[in-house]
Amino acid sequence: LEKMTDLVAVWEVALSDGVHKIEFEHGTTSGKRVVYVDGKVEIRKDWMFKLVGKETFPVGAGKTKATINIDAVSGFAYEYTLEIDGKSLKKYMENRSKTTNTWILILGGTDYRIVLEKDTMDVWCNGQKMETAGEFVEDGTETHFSVDDHSCCIKAVSSGKRKEGIIHTLIVDDREIPEAVE
Repeated sequence: LEKMTDLVAVWEVALSDGVHKIEFEHGTTSGKRVVYVDGKVEIRKDWMFKLVGKETFPVGAGKTKATINIDAVSGFAYEYTLEIDGKSLKKYMENRSKTTNTWILILGGTDYRIVLEKDTMDVWCNGQKMETAGEFVEDGTETHFSVDDHSCCIKAVSSGKRKEGIIHTLIVDDREIPEAVE
């Protein structure tokens, strides 16, 4: 395995299908640019005259658009910023916390990361989009699915407060799972 000698930046991006690691190599003498997503080379440019600019590439199952911006700060110093879907990583993650719910749990010794996309009601578990069955119940809706022979249900109930909106709760085998903060 080639040693990453020009590694200048590493980011972790939490998407519905999992947390992805983005690594960026920038050879400031050769202009080399290498982008790794989860350890795999996504972009490799071995020789470039222009040391500043941007590299755009897909991340994850949903092929989310990511862009690394390379800016000269002073002399031979560079700044690297990551944008996801056209927003700074910080803004993207803040927005994401409003549009998704994430739960982390252990079932039978296995770690699971379950994500609900509130706009589509899609449920993801460890990178796989789950088959779900939704039903209306007296106080809201329930989205049913199973993980490894465990029955799971995401209950959506109105908080009764406009600012809070709908409260989503994950119940696995009749046990409420607390929401994770990513």
